[in-house]
Amino acid sequence: MNKKKVIIIGAGFSSLSASCYLTKMGYDVTILEKNSHVGGRAQQLKKEGYVFDMGPTFYWMPDVFDKFFSDFGKETSDYYQITKLDPGYQVYSDIENSICIAANFDTIVNTFEEKEKGAGKALQKFIADAEENYNLAIKDLVYQPGENVFEIITPKTALKVGAFFSNIKSQVAKHLKNPELKQILEFPVLFLGAKPETTPGFYNFMNYADFKLGTWHPNKGMHQVAVGMANLAKELGVKILCNKDITNINLKDNKVTSVTTNNKTYTCDILLSGADYHFTETLLPKQFRQYSENYWDKKTFAPSALLFFVAFDKKIENVSHHTLFFDTDFSAHSKSIYDTPEWPEKPLFYASFPSITDAYFAPEGKEAGTFLIPIAPGLEDTPKIRETYFNIIIERLEKITNQSIAPFVHFKESYCVNDFKEQFNSYKGNAYGLANTLLQTHILRPKLKSKKINNLYFTGQLTVPGPGVPPAIISGEIVSTLINKNQ
Repeated sequence: MNKKKVIIIGAGFSSLSASCYLTKMGYDVTILEKNSHVGGRAQQLKKEGYVFDMGPTFYWMPDVFDKFFSDFGKETSDYYQITKLDPGYQVYSDIENSICIAANFDTIVNTFEEKEKGAGKALQKFIADAEENYNLAIKDLVYQPGENVFEIITPKTALKVGAFFSNIKSQVAKHLKNPELKQILEFPVLFLGAKPETTPGFYNFMNYADFKLGTWHPNKGMHQVAVGMANLAKELGVKILCNKDITNINLKDNKVTSVTTNNKTYTCDILLSGADYHFTETLLPKQFRQYSENYWDKKTFAPSALLFFVAFDKKIENVSHHTLFFDTDFSAHSKSIYDTPEWPEKPLFYASFPSITDAYFAPEGKEAGTFLIPIAPGLEDTPKIRETYFNIIIERLEKITNQSIAPFVHFKESYCVNDFKEQFNSYKGNAYGLANTLLQTHILRPKLKSKKINNLYFTGQLTVPGPGVPPAIISGEIVSTLINKNQ
C-alpha cells in the first residue's frame, strides 16, 4: 500500500515538528522551504567571525523541547547542548537601577523582597498560582486543536474562570506596588504578543516558565535547535527541499492536488502550510479563502521588530547575556504598538550578547550584540528611520552602562518590517503572529483545517496554540494528530 503524500510548506519549527510526527504515523512527507535554510525566523547571520541569531533568542519551557524529542525515543542532548543562564536576564529601569533575575527562585524571592517589603512572599504566592496554570495549560489545554470550546471547558478550568477574564496587569498589581518589579512580571507576556492589560491573567504561567524553569541557551544558538529538529526529521525519512518558493496551490473538486514552486510541481494527498496563513490563502482562488482581508485587518497582531545585529571591537561591560532596557515608559511604548500604531518616541529595547556565554558568537575579546525594538506591524520602514533608531539605542546603551560604545562598532546589519514581508511573506511584516488576547484564544484563532478545502491544513504562530517557539512545536504535533484523525 502506497503511503499518502504530505507536502509541508515552510521549514519553521511547527513544520519540522509536524513532519516528524506525520512520518512516524506512516505518511510520506516532503517539506518545501522558500529560503536556503531550515528554521524559518530562527536563522543566523554569519560575518567576519561574528554570528547572530536573527530570530528567537530565548530558550524557555525546556520541557516542551524535551517532550518533542522523547516522542521519537531521543533526547535534546542527542542534537544540541543547552546551558542554564545565571542570571537569566538583567533589567535596567534607569541608569541607577538594574535587577538581575537569577537562575535560583529563592534568590529571585530575596531580590524582590529587597526592592519592596513583603514582595518576596507575594511573589511566592503569585508563582504558585502560575505553576498551577502552567500544569493545566501544558497537560490539558495547549495540545487541543481548537475545534470546539468544550476542549477547554473542564472541571479544572471552571475553577480558573476568573483568570481568563482578569488580565495580567491587574493581577500583578494585586501582588506588588514597586513599578520595577511589576514590569518584570509583566514583561513575559510580550512573548505572547499583547499588552499586559489585554492578556488574560491565566497566561501568568509564562512567569512560572521564567522564574522556575529558567532561561537557557542552546550552544551555538537557537538555529541549532531547528537544525537538530531537521536532522531528526531526515533520520525519520522526511525530505527537506530548500529554495522552493511556492507560487501556486492547484485544486480539483475542493481538494489540493499539487503545489507549484519556482521550478517544479509536486503532487500531494494532503497539504499542510507552516507558512504565513494569510499568504497561503492568497495562493487560492477567492472563493476558497476562509478569511477576508477585512478579517485579517481587524485582528490584533503581535509586534513586528526593528533588529540590529552589531559587531563590537571590544567586550561590552555592565550587561548580561539577555538585557532588557525598560528605562522609558512601558505603557507609552505599548500604545504605539497596539493603540495608535506609530514609531515609538522613546522605545524600550532588548539586547542579547550571546558571546558573553558562548565563544562561538564572536572572536576573542569582541562582542556580538543583537538589539530588538518591538514596533507595530505595517509601519513605514526606511533606511533613514532605521539609522535614527540605531543612534537612539546606542546613545542609551552608552549612558545606561556608563561606557563608550559607538566608536567600537565594527559593523552592523538591520532587519525590519520590509524584510519580514519579503523573506517570510509575513502579514504586515509581523514578527510573532497573532496576539494571545481573550478574543483570539483557542477556537477564536484561525483554524488548523480549512473549512473550504478538504485536504488543506495550517500550523504555526497564526493558529493554535499561539506565538513562540514552544507553541510552534506543539502546533506541529496538534495538526499532525488532526490530519491522522481525519484520514
